[in-house]
Amino acid sequence: MNRTLLRPKLLVDSLNFHINDYSLLTSVYGMKIDGIIGYSFFKRYVVKINYDTQTIEVWEPGEMKIPKSGLLLRPVINNIPVFNADVADNTAISSRFYFDTGAGLCILLSEKFVKDSSILKRGKKITVTQAEGIGGKKPMKITTVKGVRIGPYKFRKVPAYVFDDEFNVTSYPSLGGLVGNDIFRRFNLIIDYGNRLIHLLPNTHFNDPFDYSYTGLGIYVVDGQVLVEDVIEGSPAEKAGIQPDDIIVSVGTNFSGNILAYRALLQVPGVRLKIVVKRKEELIMLNLKVASIL
Repeated sequence: MNRTLLRPKLLVDSLNFHINDYSLLTSVYGMKIDGIIGYSFFKRYVVKINYDTQTIEVWEPGEMKIPKSGLLLRPVINNIPVFNADVADNTAISSRFYFDTGAGLCILLSEKFVKDSSILKRGKKITVTQAEGIGGKKPMKITTVKGVRIGPYKFRKVPAYVFDDEFNVTSYPSLGGLVGNDIFRRFNLIIDYGNRLIHLLPNTHFNDPFDYSYTGLGIYVVDGQVLVEDVIEGSPAEKAGIQPDDIIVSVGTNFSGNILAYRALLQVPGVRLKIVVKRKEELIMLNLKVASIL
């Protein structure tokens, strides 16, 4: 309680630090994650996030000149900002969502919201998968929605996760879910919680394709090796013969052992890849065809 965060040219005092185990996030991204900086920090400053230059600027609070172009949001802020967005598929729904740059996905919907709103078309292709985060691993369903609109900005065929929100973290029926960083990284952001504003300006990533790939493969960095921990039943990974506890030696012609490089290669729907795994000291070559959620 009441500790200080030190960064070059920046001292933030009177913070409460929550101690947690970030080993799962470390293994997911293949780099050491020591913690998460959240609302208690952001509310004290004006923060600019530039995804083009991969920089974060921290400014003292006050009035800042906001570009005339782009979109100015006036979120409701209660530790997490809440804003309005439109989601369309079987029907078009306007709802409120958490603004969550810490979520590495496009949009997350609660099952209750999906059921009560009838947002998804009947017979919609839904794929069983798994997501990882600070709360651990959680089974999810993934599909696509016809469109997501934030102000004047529209995105088509957007990947959408649907989950059983047993603890109501999405505050349904007040909210429909959350919008995550695979949407927000397409903008450069100005976040000013003191003046209750978030500014979005499209950047060079705005038209990046969405990730529709599906393998059913859960890989993590463990003791410096890329380890298979999860294989979803009936998935392309299971059909390829990949098993839990296999060590990924290579994907295609890439023998780097870099989990992010391997994931990038596994994000091309329809591609056929030769994967070399180490299983009980034996090297085995397997053939995997990456599926699509579309």
